[in-house]
Amino acid sequence: MKLNAKDIASGVFLVAVAAAGLWLNQEHALGTARRMGPGYMPMLVFWVLMALGGIVLLIGLFNGPDPLEKWTPLDAKSLAAAVAVGLAAYLVAPWLGPLFAQNYADVGLGMLAGFLVLCWAAGWRMLGYVCAALCVFSLLLEKGGLMLAIIGTVVVSAIADPDHRARPLGIVGVTVFLLGLCWWIFIRQLDIRVPVWPWSL
Repeated sequence: MKLNAKDIASGVFLVAVAAAGLWLNQEHALGTARRMGPGYMPMLVFWVLMALGGIVLLIGLFNGPDPLEKWTPLDAKSLAAAVAVGLAAYLVAPWLGPLFAQNYADVGLGMLAGFLVLCWAAGWRMLGYVCAALCVFSLLLEKGGLMLAIIGTVVVSAIADPDHRARPLGIVGVTVFLLGLCWWIFIRQLDIRVPVWPWSL
C-alpha cells in the first residue's frame, strides 16, 4: 500500500467531526422527510460528511506519498498553537457574556480562534480560513441574521486564496449573488424561520 498520511489524517478528521456532530445532534428531534425536525438536516449533513471522510480515507490508503507529505516545523507548531488557543477561547467564552453561554456559541468561538491561529502556517492557511468562515456563519446566523452570516462567510473564505484577494469586485459579485439566491430559496420559497437582518430579530 502507498499511504498518503495527509489524506489519511484528513479522512480521520472528517469522520471524527461527523461522529461528534451526530452525537451532539441526538438531543434534537429528527422528524421525517416530509415534516423535518430541527435535527433532520444536520443529521443528513453529518452523514454525508462521514461518507466523504471515508472516501478520502480510502483514497489515502492507495494514493502514495505526495510532495507535501512532510510537515515543516511551522506546520506542526501552528497546529499545536491552534489547538491550545481554541481550547483557551472555548473555556473563556462563557465569561464574555450570555451570548456565548448558549447554543454551542462557546464551541464556535473556540473553533474560530483555533482556525485563525492555524492560518499562521502557509500549509494550513486555505483549510484554516475556509473552516473559520464556517464558524463565522454559525456565530452570526442567530444574532446577526442570514445576510450578515453570508457576507461574513464569503469574505473570510475569500481571504484563503491570494487570487480572490486580488479581485475584490469578484468577491462583491459572489456575495450579492449568494445573498439573493439564499433569500429566494430559504426565506421566500422554503420559509425557513431565521432572522434575515439583525433588526429583524
